[in-house]
Amino acid sequence: MTLRSLLTVIAAFASITCTALAASADELGDVVRLRQEGQPAAALAKADLVLATQPKDAQMRFVRASLLVDLKRGTEAITALESLTEDYPDLAEPYNNLAVLYASSGEYPKARAALEQALRLRPAYATAHENLGDVYAALAASSYASALKADPALPAVQGKLARVRQALPSTGPAASSPTSSAAPH
Repeated sequence: MTLRSLLTVIAAFASITCTALAASADELGDVVRLRQEGQPAAALAKADLVLATQPKDAQMRFVRASLLVDLKRGTEAITALESLTEDYPDLAEPYNNLAVLYASSGEYPKARAALEQALRLRPAYATAHENLGDVYAALAASSYASALKADPALPAVQGKLARVRQALPSTGPAASSPTSSAAPH
């Protein structure tokens, strides 16, 4: 093969690859737009179509999991995020969002483990730090409540429980948005 032939093959491959990436970006944009327009079911259908031909697209899988949450399909979202963390263990965002789902169902030890993994991967991940603090506060509140159940006459514990409950967010931990710069690439 001559140098010119090799360059032609490389150029053709690059053109195909760039076209596929652009198409993928357009499809991701379409899914995100549908979500922002309040059409999560249509966005999910579009994401599923894309993933049927591109099952390893990490960004689309992340957005799909977020759509499942929007549609109140938490169990499926957990499964999707767990699969994403298995296939892409170096992405911090799926661990954060998985932790949010675990925490929302009271599975604080699992949430803590997922957040600790997110922070091992990305030590400066502010949202994961905040969420870990919220999980620790929820764990503390649970422990203080258990202490009071065992001995209701513990005045110091009553005050601690009240302060921790005040610190807890009313909305729960924060998920990474698939439209933010935190979405996996």
